[in-house]
Amino acid sequence: MYSQNEEELIGLGQMIGQRLQAGDVLILTGDLGAGKTTLTKGIARGLEIDQMIKSPTYTIVREYEGRLPLYHLDVYRIGDDADSIDLDDFLYGGGVTVIEWGELLNSSLFDDCLRIMIEKEGDGRRISFEAQGKRSQTLVEELVHGAD
Repeated sequence: MYSQNEEELIGLGQMIGQRLQAGDVLILTGDLGAGKTTLTKGIARGLEIDQMIKSPTYTIVREYEGRLPLYHLDVYRIGDDADSIDLDDFLYGGGVTVIEWGELLNSSLFDDCLRIMIEKEGDGRRISFEAQGKRSQTLVEELVHGAD
């Protein structure tokens, strides 16, 4: 998928958020400034969250309430030391977990997760998906084929 601007990236995030269920885990990867937090703003909109979404870079975790709780994590500062925060609280907390820089964590931490890669391409962004698990595969199929 290709997003030409921030508005389209938020729209894609909203489309993702509308399809999410409790327990879904999204791993966002991309260079600094690629649009991870922008995509999360759209995901929050799709989850009917009205609060302003901010990068959790310094707080590690931000929680938002909507149709489902959104746990927005940025693990850049903890690297591969996942024990420094209790991920189980978020992964099994009955909401949706979005992890920026999640590629720094050991993938064996996740039974099922959807990796979303955001790459700068021209003036826009190239977005690709990689599913790990049955639920995530279903999500990818819905997103790529536009199923409702």
